[in-house]
Amino acid sequence: MSLLDSITSIADRINLHRETIETEEGTKTAIVMPFIAQILGYDVFNPAEVIPEFTSDIGTKRGEKVDYAIVKDGEVQMLIEVKQLNFDLNLNHASQLIRYFHTSNARIGVLTNGQQWHFYTDLERPNRMDERPFLKLDLCNLDSYALPELKRLTKEAFDIDSVITSAEELKYTQGLKESLREQFSNPSPDFAKVLANRFYDGNFTQRTKEQFTALTKKACDQFIEDRVNTRLATALKTTSATVTVSVEPTEEPNIGEKNPQQNNQGETEKNGIETTIEELEGFHVVQAMLFGIVDLNRVVSRDTKTYFGILLDDNNRKPICRLHFNRRQKMIEIFDEQKDSQKHPISSIPQIAEFKEQLISIVNKYDGN
Repeated sequence: MSLLDSITSIADRINLHRETIETEEGTKTAIVMPFIAQILGYDVFNPAEVIPEFTSDIGTKRGEKVDYAIVKDGEVQMLIEVKQLNFDLNLNHASQLIRYFHTSNARIGVLTNGQQWHFYTDLERPNRMDERPFLKLDLCNLDSYALPELKRLTKEAFDIDSVITSAEELKYTQGLKESLREQFSNPSPDFAKVLANRFYDGNFTQRTKEQFTALTKKACDQFIEDRVNTRLATALKTTSATVTVSVEPTEEPNIGEKNPQQNNQGETEKNGIETTIEELEGFHVVQAMLFGIVDLNRVVSRDTKTYFGILLDDNNRKPICRLHFNRRQKMIEIFDEQKDSQKHPISSIPQIAEFKEQLISIVNKYDGN
């Protein structure tokens, strides 16, 4: 089983049993131990590799325990503190982890509630755990960029020097991404001023500040749209992919049916269905996000009177998403591995890019990756 398959399997378990896992012990048994075994690759029943309830008395603190210590080459390399599923992770509630990190040989500290996994090291001060993690994982909303970093932490690939070197770059990159995401979504006046100072020579009054803050938000939205369009153009040019839109009849075909009805000239009968420019733009954005993940010729669209569907292999059993653009509030309908779907409101076509990881995940699932 691949790393992604293992993560998907545990994520499915979390979603299925979220309401019944109500304690830390339940979280450990149902989620954390399988994560250590299936993803990190350690034998949870071998005390030479995984020590549960790891104890090391510290000063006046006696009998405190960290939930798991991971051992490799005879040395404790990683400490894991577990909180209950759905618990809001906060270092204020992980005092044992911080103290044990300081006194042990471990260079990696992990705080988890089963779904979220925060990995820490000591980049800022030797032997003192940083306040900010260098890697964050959400098993139910996986960032594909985190997979190579997670692989470094597995038993097979673990090398502490390589992990620490990568952790420094990852930590600061993650911090910058979070800051940029925040500023692009809701630019601050200071951020707007920094940008404006590069081309605006006038006085930065309160009125000017408000004006440029609004303009910065508009410019950020347009910048993202331009990036999506550029990537799309590159993807389509590279693959020479042709866009073919099938138009379904009013009645949806049976699951598994691959081709809509056509007339003798091979042209699709429209049955009053009109494919809009916005729907085609949305389809292009989805194709662009899947570039390099799957052959774009396999990503096919079907239009209906109620939604614009995007499928893998032109197969109704492999829905990727549906675009609901024939209404005042645009919606994108995202499917999961069980073919269940959830609709999300969007305000513009480029906002589809926010669902990139979910779209990649479902396509990978169909292909058994």
